[in-house]
Amino acid sequence: MSDLTTDPDALPVLEALHTTPARRYLSTDPVPDEVVWSMLDAAVRGPSGGNSQGWGWVVVTDPDVKKRVAGWYRENWNAVYGSRRAEILAQPPGTPGLSRNGFLGAEHLAEHLEDAPLWIFPVLRGAAGATDPMIGASIYGAVQNLCLAARAHGLGTSLTTLYRGHEDELRELLGLPDDALTMALVPIGRPVRGRWAQPRRRPVEEVVHWDRWGATRPREGR
Repeated sequence: MSDLTTDPDALPVLEALHTTPARRYLSTDPVPDEVVWSMLDAAVRGPSGGNSQGWGWVVVTDPDVKKRVAGWYRENWNAVYGSRRAEILAQPPGTPGLSRNGFLGAEHLAEHLEDAPLWIFPVLRGAAGATDPMIGASIYGAVQNLCLAARAHGLGTSLTTLYRGHEDELRELLGLPDDALTMALVPIGRPVRGRWAQPRRRPVEEVVHWDRWGATRPREGR
């Protein structure tokens, strides 16, 4: 499926939850404003601690802004992953962590980030100087709502923070309040490669604990 869905309401919730992988090969076709508003209207229905709703959502289509941020992104990509390209691509199938295809998709995004037609920065007020590691709980549920709404419209997303390290410059570039912090970057566009498939994960039975860590329970009917 690569075209915009004509009836977003037709996608069952559980199917969306199971089939919203990161989509990193995106068309440059613009996203209609009405679809952008629909996705953000779904995003703001997400959970907010104390219903404070201390968030903002910066929609970016300006090529100059994208170009500058994409440069920071590529610097970090090359430092963290690009320098390990040969090592990662030589890993045998089934190796934990980033797979070969996953690496190539992420590499493509790094090289073509500014080509994604739509970026959305979820922004949290009061987070600029925060030291609480749980502060993201007041926005990341809403970010997932955004990604699921995009899925319903046939649009691909990925959630990344690899542009980080330039917060003061980014705050000025986006005109953010002094107390605000971008919590992620979500590039959005129509997928041109890949499919809506379940991301590969460890079996749920291996990671679920009942009442205390290490206590398991058989999963009936499997």
